[in-house]
Amino acid sequence: MKLYYSSGACSLAPHIVAAEAGLPLELDRVNLTTKTTESGCDFLSVNPKGYVPALLLDTGELLTEGPVVIEFLADQAPASGLLPPYGSLDRRRVQEWLAFVASELHKGFGPLWRPVSEDVRKAALAQLHRRFSFLDATLEDRSYLMGEGFTVADAYAFAILNWCRFHKIDLSPYVHLSAYLTRIEHRPKVRKAMQDEGLLKPA
Repeated sequence: MKLYYSSGACSLAPHIVAAEAGLPLELDRVNLTTKTTESGCDFLSVNPKGYVPALLLDTGELLTEGPVVIEFLADQAPASGLLPPYGSLDRRRVQEWLAFVASELHKGFGPLWRPVSEDVRKAALAQLHRRFSFLDATLEDRSYLMGEGFTVADAYAFAILNWCRFHKIDLSPYVHLSAYLTRIEHRPKVRKAMQDEGLLKPA
């Protein structure tokens, strides 16, 4: 399988999931401005949507949309525990978290990536901080979103919350959320994925 990614983008989530699941991935970095890949192809010919992640399967089929891609990858390694079984309530709970991250965090950062008025920026930040407060309270009595086990929802949340660094958003007031992000960053497979994307220096 080949993952089309951009360093530090939401495609970090499937990169982490594949690493945690022990799945080999070929990586092809995408320049989202020029829509070209490191291997020299026109990314729009791969994914007409023009954004990452895009996962090229061994069958030649393409999967897009982050939550779908990470669920697919986790299902290739059920013993990894990254995703509960089909039909279980816990599976729905993970999907509930994926939907929250997609709609409330991922989309919430949208205005910060575009030239917007100061009022729009402040409103976006205020909404994000409300979500950070919710996550901080949730994580007060658990190590990960689902409890004590790391799942695909944590990989996605971590990839998006990592954008706070780019936007210089101080998360130190959120003690439990900050500890959660540190906990994830210190997972060996997460660090390896981040190093592969140039987000961390090799140890």
